[in-house]
Amino acid sequence: MHVQANGLRIAVDDQGPRTAPVVLLIMGLGMQFIAWPQLLVQGLLDRGFRVVRFDNRDIGLSQGFDHAGVPSLALAGLRYALRLPVHSPYGLADMAQDTLGVLDALGIARAHVCGASMGGMIAQHLAARAPQRVASLTLMMTSSGARSLPQPGWALQRTLMSRPEGPGTDAAVDWIMHMLRAIGSPAYPASAEALRERALESVQRAWHPAGSARQLLAVVADGDRTPLLAQITAPTRIVHGMADPLVPLACGLQMARHVAKAETDFIPGMGHDLPDALLDRFAQGIALNAKRAGTL
Repeated sequence: MHVQANGLRIAVDDQGPRTAPVVLLIMGLGMQFIAWPQLLVQGLLDRGFRVVRFDNRDIGLSQGFDHAGVPSLALAGLRYALRLPVHSPYGLADMAQDTLGVLDALGIARAHVCGASMGGMIAQHLAARAPQRVASLTLMMTSSGARSLPQPGWALQRTLMSRPEGPGTDAAVDWIMHMLRAIGSPAYPASAEALRERALESVQRAWHPAGSARQLLAVVADGDRTPLLAQITAPTRIVHGMADPLVPLACGLQMARHVAKAETDFIPGMGHDLPDALLDRFAQGIALNAKRAGTL
């Protein structure tokens, strides 16, 4: 279904009893809400939650921003390196307002919020700027954006900046599979069949690489969120893969130092993905963190 949120048409998936406490899942860069595995959603439903997923603006079946054009990421990277302002059509703070709009449209006063990667960055804005709406916070494989933090290696950066080798579904699927392998968990590798199924589902639902580029520009433009971390008052759990090649473990460690009373779950062999073998662990962690917040 779709809702009107912050003036935009946002695609939403809403499962579970309407009277149950809500877990709101915010997905990362270029990823649709289907990237939150249904097995994870089911694990949360089984623990007594209502689960809301949605497509961020400019991706999936939510409203796009093609009128803003395709950004030059190379130029944005150069400006960032030179410590010059990076301008984007929208920012992560705007995407946090979209998230509040989803809650408003569904009549949800407070939620247990879980954000992954860019979704965790959006969640930082949300928890700092609207603390009354965030009952608990789970930050997965994400970062404050502090300049002192390590970046992905050059080989991975080149992979991230690559493009499909041709038009059509097959080229897009092959490219997504290559990306997923590059950032995946070395201790929990997905089979080629599973990766292809995920990639094909994503492309067939909505393939919109220009939206991903604009989202990446918003991440670069957002800068250092470390000052926001001190404003987060919700019980917070930081989940990070110790083998994450895209957002290194140092990012999770740095957030843990700046968020008051944060609990951590640093997982050996986990990369920048949501392996099936860890989904029950993730659901249990979200539930335990929600318990720290008491009832809604």
